[in-house]
Amino acid sequence: MTLKALQQAAKAWRLKGDTLVFTNGCFDILHPGHLKILLAAAQEGNKLIVGLNSDLSVKRLKGDDRPVLHEQDRAMMLAAQIFVDAVVIFEEDTPLHLITALMPDVILKGGDYQEHEIVGADVIKNHGGRLVIVPLKDGYSTTRLVEKIKNAH
Repeated sequence: MTLKALQQAAKAWRLKGDTLVFTNGCFDILHPGHLKILLAAAQEGNKLIVGLNSDLSVKRLKGDDRPVLHEQDRAMMLAAQIFVDAVVIFEEDTPLHLITALMPDVILKGGDYQEHEIVGADVIKNHGGRLVIVPLKDGYSTTRLVEKIKNAH
C-alpha cells in the first residue's frame, strides 16, 4: 500500500476499535526467524502493518550485494502471509516517518534490538502505545543464509 492509502485504512481500522501493530525490516529471503517475529506481532493486536525497507535503503544498510530479492517480491511475500494486513515500502534508513504518520498502538522488534535502539519507541510510548521485543529464533539470519548459499557454490 502507499502511505496515503495505509493512513486511510488505519483510520478506518481505528474507528472499528482495532489495535494497530507495526514492525519493520528488510525481510530479504523470508525465513523462520522472520515468521516468528511476524506471528508474534500479529498476536499483539488486530491489524499488522509491516514497514519494508526499499531496495536502495537495504543497499545502504546491508551493502551492495543486498537485497537478494527485489522490494516488490519481498512485499509480495509478506503480503501473502494471512496474518499481515498491510505492507508499506519506505525509502529512508529508518521507519520514523511511517511511525509518526501511522501512530500504531504497538511497535514490535526482534531481540537483536534494545529498547533505546528502537526507532519510534519514544514516540509511541508518549502516545500511550507499547513496545514489544521478541527473542530471535536461534540460527536464522539472512546474512548467514546468503553466506551459506555462496559457500555452497
